[in-house]
Amino acid sequence: MITPVPSAAREETRDDSITAWALAARGGDPDAFDLFVRALHSDVRRYVRFLGADPQSAEDLAQDTFLRALGSLHLFEGRSSGRTWLMAIARRAVIDSIRYATSRPRLTDAHDWQSAAERSQPRGLPGFDEGVALVDLLDALPDERREAFVLTQLVGLPYAEAAGVGDCAIGTVRSRVARARNALIEALDEAERCIPPAVAAAAAA
Repeated sequence: MITPVPSAAREETRDDSITAWALAARGGDPDAFDLFVRALHSDVRRYVRFLGADPQSAEDLAQDTFLRALGSLHLFEGRSSGRTWLMAIARRAVIDSIRYATSRPRLTDAHDWQSAAERSQPRGLPGFDEGVALVDLLDALPDERREAFVLTQLVGLPYAEAAGVGDCAIGTVRSRVARARNALIEALDEAERCIPPAVAAAAAA
């Protein structure tokens, strides 16, 4: 009989591997850096997306994050996990991107218009992407609560490491996550109450 490995233990083992790859890449192993990128690409993209990056720029920010990491590998000493280190770099990439966009506003293009149209659809309609609804709900949260929720509940960082990324106390992270979760539950309940019975029935069919 195979004993299942607890999810927390699996996550810790994954983080150990990621950190080992980062350290090996620092030593000049290109294959290790490739493994590091593959392991964390989706996490980084998800993180920058929910920090406010639009879908079109999320991939660019993810690439920028890994380029910054590659240039800073010589500074990584393994004092935090490789994933925590990378998320801090991603956070800085988003901040820099926002500052740059503020100084040089760009015109909305077709892709942005289509994204905005999709995000404005009524929730609960048949075929509506629930992921888009989640983006809307998270976007309504205060920045600090959204970041804490994304880091711990979507990216999967332990609370202590999320506190390191956000430069705050672990108790603050726990409080922000709890408040974010409560706000999301209330918003989902409110959204369900607003769906007409006929639409809800069609969506569930």
